[in-house]
Amino acid sequence: MRTIIIILLSVLAINKSTAQKSEVLDTIYANDQMNVALFFHDPIRQGITGADNFVFTYNREKQQFFGLLQAKPGKESNLLVINQDGFIFSYIVRYRKQLSKLNYFIPQVSSIGNEKPLYADSLKAKEPEMILENKSGHYRRFCSYLLDRKQQIGRIKKRNEGIVLSVLNIVYDKEELYFVIQIENKSSLAYDLNFLNLSIKTLQKAKRKSLQKLVQDPLFKYNVPTRIKENETVKLVYILPKFSLSNDRRAIVELNEANGERNLKLNISHKFINNPN
Repeated sequence: MRTIIIILLSVLAINKSTAQKSEVLDTIYANDQMNVALFFHDPIRQGITGADNFVFTYNREKQQFFGLLQAKPGKESNLLVINQDGFIFSYIVRYRKQLSKLNYFIPQVSSIGNEKPLYADSLKAKEPEMILENKSGHYRRFCSYLLDRKQQIGRIKKRNEGIVLSVLNIVYDKEELYFVIQIENKSSLAYDLNFLNLSIKTLQKAKRKSLQKLVQDPLFKYNVPTRIKENETVKLVYILPKFSLSNDRRAIVELNEANGERNLKLNISHKFINNPN
């Protein structure tokens, strides 16, 4: 009997030790004077903060195992990190003037889940339509997440007769660019959408005129309206394959009204395209 009790106590001690090692991090503190380093088991594919007073930097071109977090004074936010295998890590991030910890070694077991609903082997057995459906599901979830964020890439805006067209954010994920677009109707008339196109324009250096304009076909569109009521604001997302631009080329978002003339063309500099969030 005594031997059985000793064995049970040993098992409980081992389980307690394992639980402590796999404890999930809840809050990470950072400031604007020091770099807080987060080391992961697998290379980082994407890292996103929920507010502009927090910045998480990592190598976007060559995936590495660590990222650096900095913060400015302000309200707390969150950090979402996804590694190359699709494992998701989520933390509350807060500003703190004095830091007691600068390096976090994050185990795989602290992941809150995986974005891939199916394993690679089971994907091989699925029909192509099922794979496309899973990808559309990822697009919808990520677009919904982007529309709730307050992060902006810069002031990219155009107005015409009470209609305001803005590009709020450009985000890079999985070899694709997500364009978060906002349309505001500040007029007293409803706005019926004819089309919203994104194209690439090449400029002639001598006269700064357009030589050609190629319309880009989105891989996916999310929350695109047909009508925007008076005093209504709508946010939507266009997803395109990743691309970059030379300094003599521009991206253009063109908004066209059905049965009306309140049309807008918004130029996006190559700097915003080549440096997405």
